[in-house]
Amino acid sequence: MTPGAAQALLCVAGLACCVAMSMPQVHIVAYCGDLGYGVARGAQMLVVMLGFGIVSRLLSGVICDRIGRLRTLLLGSALQGVALLLFLPFDGLVSLFVISALFGLFRAASCRRMRSSSASIFRRPKPARGSAWCLCSSLFGMALGGWLSGEIFDLTGSYHAAFVNGIGWNLLNLTIALMLLHRARGRQVRAPDDCTAGIAS
Repeated sequence: MTPGAAQALLCVAGLACCVAMSMPQVHIVAYCGDLGYGVARGAQMLVVMLGFGIVSRLLSGVICDRIGRLRTLLLGSALQGVALLLFLPFDGLVSLFVISALFGLFRAASCRRMRSSSASIFRRPKPARGSAWCLCSSLFGMALGGWLSGEIFDLTGSYHAAFVNGIGWNLLNLTIALMLLHRARGRQVRAPDDCTAGIAS
């Protein structure tokens, strides 16, 4: 895979990952208010979510050292999808606190590995430009996801469809991560010294 093709795929994956990721982060306070728990409880859940995100960034580095960037990205993306799924059947106060903690734990691993994977690809061919495009797509995804979830809520009157939308975007990110991992394995066998072989690390 050429660096340009890998860059395009990672940009799309970063966009999809962050659209899915931003939904609970942006709307958890309003969601709790909609359920009748009050915005104060929602703010507490957001703090829990972000706090566990700090823990996740540390743990994902340890995991990455053992299984590699792309596998960690794949794991984080899959677990983020699981956390999003849990928001659908469970809406009790205790359940939401637990799911918020899990989401924070999983989403930071996916986000961090997405950026480190892009850096490993572009460290030789124009590293700053390639990584910058991937970062910009992720930032745009965060903005798009928050806005899109609000629009879906306005149209449906419920956050259920917004969570389903986030799960769909997360599946797109997961599919791209699987494809990149598959191609990286083949590329590593054929030409491990190629400039794009870093994607397998």
